[in-house]
Amino acid sequence: MSQNDLIQQLIDALRCLPGVGPKSATRMTYHLLERNRKGALHLADTLQKAMSQVKHCAKCRTFTEHEVCEICLHPKRETHNLCIVETPTDVIAIEHTLSYRGLYFVLMGHLSPLDGIGPNDIGLNELQLRLEQDPPQEIILALGATIEGDATCHYIAEMIDPTRTKISRIAQGVPLGGELEQVDGHTLAHSFTGRTLYH
Repeated sequence: MSQNDLIQQLIDALRCLPGVGPKSATRMTYHLLERNRKGALHLADTLQKAMSQVKHCAKCRTFTEHEVCEICLHPKRETHNLCIVETPTDVIAIEHTLSYRGLYFVLMGHLSPLDGIGPNDIGLNELQLRLEQDPPQEIILALGATIEGDATCHYIAEMIDPTRTKISRIAQGVPLGGELEQVDGHTLAHSFTGRTLYH
């Protein structure tokens, strides 16, 4: 093993992060080695703990260290509303608006047949079971305004009995092709208050 093998391995490892190319990974590697070894060791330790201890909430599928997340356990949440989102970062974005107090279901993606991502890959079988056991009064589809988001919304709407559950989708202010985590809080809050019935 040459003396630079570990350096290259660290550069390659950092490239797993979104938006980090070879140059950025190299800069990060040498910064950690030259100036912040203590921070690097703390990062490595925290990453190790997070990878081994963080899991999916048994009810909504967001990330948590516990069996059920704090939002699902909160006694003052409006349990008659269920907001369906693509990612845990969407939950964070919506929570920051302070305009929604219901529960969530996190798909961890969207339908994409070209990429081999089907209904069970994004937990729609779990969603179906949840809806049968405890149907909410309203389901809010808060998915991105993309082709895949539209297809996923349509699939979910077909799963739901409209005589038991109202279906709405956020719309106003969310740009076509946009992702929720990139939308500012005021726009996202307006999207919730101005949501329209779906189907």
